[in-house]
Amino acid sequence: MTSRNDGQMMELILTVARNNPWIRAVIQDGSRSNPSVSGDIFQDFDIIYIVKNLRPFTKDHRWVDVFGERMIMQMPEAMELYPPDESMKGGFSYLLQFMDGNRIDLTLVPVKHSKRFTEDSLCKLLLDKDGLFEATPLPPASERDYLVKAPTARSFTDCCNEFWYTNSGLAKGLWRKEMVLVKELYHKVIHEALMQMIDWYIESRHGAVNVGKFGKYYERYLEPEIYAQFLATYASADWEENWRCVYATIDLFRNVASLVADKHGYAYLMEEDARVTAFLRHVEQLPPGAIRIY
Repeated sequence: MTSRNDGQMMELILTVARNNPWIRAVIQDGSRSNPSVSGDIFQDFDIIYIVKNLRPFTKDHRWVDVFGERMIMQMPEAMELYPPDESMKGGFSYLLQFMDGNRIDLTLVPVKHSKRFTEDSLCKLLLDKDGLFEATPLPPASERDYLVKAPTARSFTDCCNEFWYTNSGLAKGLWRKEMVLVKELYHKVIHEALMQMIDWYIESRHGAVNVGKFGKYYERYLEPEIYAQFLATYASADWEENWRCVYATIDLFRNVASLVADKHGYAYLMEEDARVTAFLRHVEQLPPGAIRIY
C-alpha cells in the first residue's frame, strides 16, 4: 500500500465537493492553514463542508467511502459516552483514519451556521460555489486564536491556589498508596496547573506565541534546563519515584510562577507554598498505619 500524497488528498476533497450539489463551500482549518507550522507526513486534513442540509449525508454514512479505505471512523455527534463539545452544536463530524495513513477530520455545517463554524483564525476558504463569503471574506489564516495571553492577577492566583490546594490533598493518596487516584489527580489537576503556569512563563519570555496542543512546542520555547525539569515531572508507577516527581513538579512550579509574578507585578504566596510543601514532606515520613497525622 502506498500513501496518497497531499496533492492527491486535497484534489479528492475538492472533487467530492465540486461534484456534490449539496456541498456549497469548502473551508480548511487546522495546522495546514497555519503558516507557522512545518508540515509532515502525519498532518491531518481538517476540512469543513458548508452544506445545504445535513440529512442527505447523515441518512446513510456510507457516502464517506468515497474518501478511501477506512481503518476506523468516529462520529462524535452520534456518540453517547463521548459527545462533542457544545461549540459543535448544529454540525456533524466524521473523523476518518484511512488505511494508507492519511486522516481527514471532516465537519459538515449547514449554511445557516457557517459564520459560527468559520470564526476560528485558521479557517481558510478553498471553494465557494455561491459567494457565501464574498460580503464578509475570511481574514488571512493565522494562529492568532492560539497565542498564549498574559494572565490576569485573578487567573494567576487561581492557578496557584489550584496547584497548592490539590497537592495538599494528593498527600493522603500518596500515603495510602492509592496509585490510580494519585496518577489521575496529579495529571488531571496538578500537572495541568503546572502547564498553565509554564504557558504564562513562555509568554513572559517570548510574548504571544503558540505553545501547541498539550504543550507540544515547549521544547522550542523553554530553556534546555527548564525543559529537562519539565520532563522530570513524569513518573512511572513506583512510589519513591512518585514522591520525587511531586517535589520536582513543586520546584518547577515555584520557579516559573515566581518569574511570572515578577514579570507582571503579581504576588506569589510563598507562605502557602511553604506550608503545603512542609505538609507533604511530613506525610511522606508517616509510617504505614499511623494513628494521627501530627
